[in-house]
Amino acid sequence: MDTVRAKKHLGQHFLKDLGIARRIAETLGDTPQNVLEIGPGMGVLTQFLLANPNYNLRVIEIDTESVEYLGRNFPALEGRILSADFLQCDLEELFDGSFSLIGNYPYNISNQILFRVFENRNRIPLVAGMFQKEVAERIAAKPGSKTYGILSVLLSAFYDIEYLFTVDEHVFNPPPKVKSAVIRLRRNATPTLPCDEALFVKVVKTGFNQRRKTMRNALKPLGLPLDGIPEKLLMARAEQLSVEDFVQITNILQNSNNN
Repeated sequence: MDTVRAKKHLGQHFLKDLGIARRIAETLGDTPQNVLEIGPGMGVLTQFLLANPNYNLRVIEIDTESVEYLGRNFPALEGRILSADFLQCDLEELFDGSFSLIGNYPYNISNQILFRVFENRNRIPLVAGMFQKEVAERIAAKPGSKTYGILSVLLSAFYDIEYLFTVDEHVFNPPPKVKSAVIRLRRNATPTLPCDEALFVKVVKTGFNQRRKTMRNALKPLGLPLDGIPEKLLMARAEQLSVEDFVQITNILQNSNNN
């Protein structure tokens, strides 16, 4: 039987429910677009993406066994399979212009994939697909939630995020030990943040690195004077602050550093 063995070290769990695969494919909508699928595996999602004439599809797969399987079973993918690691490849070479990202994302590198999306936000207007439920909830979380974290802030600064639906573990082979969820991120109208974006990222990461501490204490490792930051922000914990709050803190720190 022509199949691919799921490899634990690659975080592979092959989706076998065609109805869910179709629903994931439909999250991209019908507008003409370049589409990159990460980790197509045995092509359960790929077949629905190929069926949409509005998609200029390419797939990227690190597993050579899956690459060979796709080559044998999906002749329409000829010339469209990139045997590479998404985290290492040059995105400039994939498409002319922007592209949407989709996949049943490998759970062991999903955070790294999302950080790469953040870094390339001006080339990736749409991200959709399946993540571990805990990760999906974290991405879609709002300020004040216990699951709100670094990626929640960074991604919500530039994307509108929707938690679409939860997926049971039994629709995979092998079944993961956790539930999954499908989310969608659409690039919003914010071209840049009104602050030093590198410092903004540093402030967000530093704030959440010790999330139980107030921002007054959590920001101490930056070694910058906190004068001028409103007391209510200094007394808050990172999980209570909005993107706008982090921008405000960043600007005050930047100004105090320049003086």
